[in-house]
Amino acid sequence: MSVPAPVPRQRTSSPIVPATATTPAASPTVIPSARPEERRYPATETAKSGDLVLLVIEDDPRRTFTAPEHPGGAGVRVRVRTARNLTEAERLLTDDIHCILVDLALPGTDDSDDLALLKHVLRLAPRHAVLALAAEGDGERAAAAVRVGAQDFLFRDELDGRLLSRAIRYAVERKRADIAQRQLTESRLRAQENARLERGLLPTPLLQGSDLRFAAHYRPGRSRALLGGDFYDTVRTPDGTVHAMIGDVCGHGPDEAALGVELRIAWRALTLAGLSGDRLLSTLQQVLEHERESEEIFATLCTVDIAPDGRRAGLCLAGHPSPLVRRAGA
Repeated sequence: MSVPAPVPRQRTSSPIVPATATTPAASPTVIPSARPEERRYPATETAKSGDLVLLVIEDDPRRTFTAPEHPGGAGVRVRVRTARNLTEAERLLTDDIHCILVDLALPGTDDSDDLALLKHVLRLAPRHAVLALAAEGDGERAAAAVRVGAQDFLFRDELDGRLLSRAIRYAVERKRADIAQRQLTESRLRAQENARLERGLLPTPLLQGSDLRFAAHYRPGRSRALLGGDFYDTVRTPDGTVHAMIGDVCGHGPDEAALGVELRIAWRALTLAGLSGDRLLSTLQQVLEHERESEEIFATLCTVDIAPDGRRAGLCLAGHPSPLVRRAGA
């Protein structure tokens, strides 16, 4: 911000920090993320070709069907793992499983819900493709299985190796598409939330009636970050004084941005109500202590009050770096 006159002697206040703090905040502990080779994903998301691994949950899977090599020279085989109940299924459910086939005839955990077993499997393996196995005359139940989350259903009497292989591949691809669509939707929702936070962090200055011009550029310090904990605002009060401030909440991300929005709005309300100096800072300190998630979170602030004639300005610092003053011709 351009100040038309030299800033008078600086008055420094205590930073907005936790009341119990006696030393500077320690550097945050960085927890390294898992190395790429340690990250594990279901085969639903990673497998492109080769053998298909199927986990079958059924009383007697070997009697129900066989899974020979896919004809036509594709060289694709279906390798089957069998589980007679949910306990065995949990033990056998590993990341190399492509698909889970659940027999709807198996009794579930809730006698009043015919799909209780399937729903339990869907909760147990939210990122795996799931197929429902039904009897020929149980089409309505099979369709209901798809409605609650299964990728497809198969009739026991029509099951063969070719159909099974095709159904598994279809289920895997559909699950992969569902996951991608959900991630895209979540990304869009986060972008919308960030946009709302950004509007709170980047306000419209209230300078009506003032000859001063206001310009700002916001750029988070962390690479690829959309939001940070920085916030600023400028308002002109009825007496003609222009009040400007810039602050920073420790950390980066939506939580810090949300706290920054709360502090900015509080500063604007308090300033328009006539508070300034130590009274304003002590009130903002109370807001910070009530709104932060932990006592380790702190904020810094710098405020400038420019007199109506533009020849004088008062500066107040609360742990924040001093501003730069650009003079005409400099």
